[in-house]
Amino acid sequence: MLKRLGQRLLANLKSKSNWLSFLAGLSLVLAYAPFSLWYLAIVVPALWLKLMAARPAKDSAKQGFIFGLGWFISGISWVHVSIDQFGGLPLIVSVLLMLLLCGYLALYPALSCYLSARLTAKRQFSLWLLPPFWLFAEYLRSVMLTGFPWLSLGYSQIDGPLAAFAPVIGETGITFVILCLSIALLQLSRKIQIKRHLALLALLVVTGFALNQQTWVTPTGKSVKVALVQANIKQELKWLPEHEWPSMLKFLDLTRVNYDADIIIWPESAVPAIETTAQDFLDVANKGAALNNSAIITGIINYNFEARTYFNSLIVLGRKQNEDEQGSYYYNSANRYYKNHLLPIGEFVPFQELLRPLAPLFNLPMSSFSRGSYVQPNLVAKGLDLLPLICFEIAFPHQLAANLTRDTDMILTVSNDAWFGDSHGPHQHLEIARMRALEFGRPVLRSTNNGITATIDHSGKITSRIPQFEEAVLRDEIKLQQGFTPYSQWGRYLQYLLPLLSLLIYFVFSKFAPQRQEKLTPPAT
Repeated sequence: MLKRLGQRLLANLKSKSNWLSFLAGLSLVLAYAPFSLWYLAIVVPALWLKLMAARPAKDSAKQGFIFGLGWFISGISWVHVSIDQFGGLPLIVSVLLMLLLCGYLALYPALSCYLSARLTAKRQFSLWLLPPFWLFAEYLRSVMLTGFPWLSLGYSQIDGPLAAFAPVIGETGITFVILCLSIALLQLSRKIQIKRHLALLALLVVTGFALNQQTWVTPTGKSVKVALVQANIKQELKWLPEHEWPSMLKFLDLTRVNYDADIIIWPESAVPAIETTAQDFLDVANKGAALNNSAIITGIINYNFEARTYFNSLIVLGRKQNEDEQGSYYYNSANRYYKNHLLPIGEFVPFQELLRPLAPLFNLPMSSFSRGSYVQPNLVAKGLDLLPLICFEIAFPHQLAANLTRDTDMILTVSNDAWFGDSHGPHQHLEIARMRALEFGRPVLRSTNNGITATIDHSGKITSRIPQFEEAVLRDEIKLQQGFTPYSQWGRYLQYLLPLLSLLIYFVFSKFAPQRQEKLTPPAT
């Protein structure tokens, strides 16, 4: 049996198709920030799909898995930084854990490829069945085990021509458009159904051009002065008791010279103490902001003594409304936000009775949080409504949509990306925040401990930013917008509409396909 497994492994290693699938997935990271070669997200899938012709279901799933493995190994290699530096595990174990995560994520493209072959009459891979099943698999990836929708194809287009689709069909819709473009380009290179695929390309180009001319939201004529504090506190020092007051005083010192701003933002867990134990400090910060006609929004950890649970939270200090002379803060005031979408291992440990004794990785500081409600009121600061999201909650557009109101002026996302060092993870995180701004037509304030702190306008463009690993304060004047994008109103229906549209395209392009398409044979392996 071992001999047979060894022979199979050797055959897989010698397979040209396997290596091409892996290299195609590996190269896809270049389409995302900080590289931002957006066109690769269209070209690479087209080249990879050339390998998939007429493959049976199991072989299609294998190629999908190998492609996904390369895609995620290169794309989320930054996960290894946090495991290696803060997990307390040997290097080989941290690498294996990262590979395990990548292998799990690769199951989703494998599933989409399997279904694209299994549900055809001839049980062979069908190009035009891939878009609906790819979207189905991506939906599962965004909800299974709390969800991890990182590196979805559409994010790569924030600086490309397909970005114009975002306010209408969102990042999910852009993923759909990318797959259609990739398939059309592949079929044109094969000289299959040339007129129909040229018509599809023309339709997408004309639609994109028309959408690029459309204005979905309009300026209110009002602007707000903001100051985002990036204190650049090292992660290994952040939770040490002797660094608690020095850290808090650093934020206060950087804030004092910026009280002329309407709203001052501190990042996730900027106050490295439980809220009940930091009342003296919070009282000083609250009075200072109120006396200077300003507001401070800060991340802090709260502990509910009745429920005996921790919450990753945001609170408002200083002025809630312009006429609020006394300031708005008191302990457990309603003007706060509790994080809903918790990060596995970092903020809660599944099967903790089994995992916590195994390694320090499963006992990181503050890894026993409880969830806040899915829908919560916007934070109110200086008479403005800010829709808050903490850390990777910005990657879940449906959660944002559920909390968007007619009064929402800005989107606020705070994070502490110090866990991931000098990797491409924080750049991808910023890219996701830019997509949310474009989808919902609202400015985004992104405040982080050590970068990348940035302000983003309603069109997804970065208006100002602070480089990583610098202690600084970002000052900007944000122009407010009014109105709603189509995506903000009906984006939640896309997970149903786009697969149905994909199936319609499959019917049109495959049902009446010429016979030469059916005679394709798999490439040699």
